[in-house]
Amino acid sequence: MFHTSTSLKNAIKQVEQVVVGKREAIELSFTALLAKGHVLLEDVPGVGKTMMVRAIARSIGAEFKRIQFTPDLLPSDVTGVSIYNQKTEQFEFRPGPVMSNVVLADEINRTSPKTQSALLEALEEGNVTIDGETRPLQSFFFVMATQNPIEYGGTYPLPEAQLDRFLMKLKLGYPSYEEELEVLERVRMNHPIEHVEEVLTIEEILTMQQQVREVYIDDSLKQYIVDIVTATRNHKDVYVGVSPRGSIALMRAAQAHSFLKGRDYIIPDDVKYLAPYVLTHRIHLHPHVELQDHSQEKIIDDILSATKVPVSSSKMVKRG
Repeated sequence: MFHTSTSLKNAIKQVEQVVVGKREAIELSFTALLAKGHVLLEDVPGVGKTMMVRAIARSIGAEFKRIQFTPDLLPSDVTGVSIYNQKTEQFEFRPGPVMSNVVLADEINRTSPKTQSALLEALEEGNVTIDGETRPLQSFFFVMATQNPIEYGGTYPLPEAQLDRFLMKLKLGYPSYEEELEVLERVRMNHPIEHVEEVLTIEEILTMQQQVREVYIDDSLKQYIVDIVTATRNHKDVYVGVSPRGSIALMRAAQAHSFLKGRDYIIPDDVKYLAPYVLTHRIHLHPHVELQDHSQEKIIDDILSATKVPVSSSKMVKRG
């Protein structure tokens, strides 16, 4: 049985100081971080997306860089560039913001597909290729990308290959009436981001990421994941179903969620809870279905309702 570290719990509390009433989204973000995945935050402006990413970086003492995606942004603005130094008569590499620990890719759908693709290799392989040379990223590398769902003018929708690189797609939503009053009180004198403390180290995060891989998953739960994913491929309203990468993502997320909850084994509820966050952005509907205002969320909910859930047993907590 794993015991969620006090430092990890404190890191979540630190972020809660900044983003009021969004405990679930914060925990899901840490779940993705522990699973070595990345997050796509889709929501309207001003609900705290950027502040949440900054607070997460501060709480774990990570180097933070923000990339403001614009139509004229170049791939080299993301990855870095080699510049010729006349004094040394050699090329010197100047790293781009992606060569950091925590990267905020702000309004990622506002830049061209060519620049968006500059992130593909980094998200999946943990390195970037510049001028023919492959350069590794930091040992701890976590990307949270934001996009605005309502402003479609001048935007470039993320292609399937790029969407598939994000472990989860999250939404923060508006705060409740009481929560918004609390926000006003907290920012009355100064912004709470200034008071976020480093309570977790990158070294501790790397150790936890390794422990997450050791979380046990029973064969029946592997079959449950594959049953859910296969159902997306066979659904009549789905044009492109979830790929095997999605199956792996759901398993990794379930392992990380179990770890976050202090367990060293996955239960069916982990898979069922995380499936909407991990899978909805990986399926694409037939055009006529989209016109009928059906959603990926509704289809995943229907699939979860129709898929037989494994019965919890002692086998699920038994190792090896």
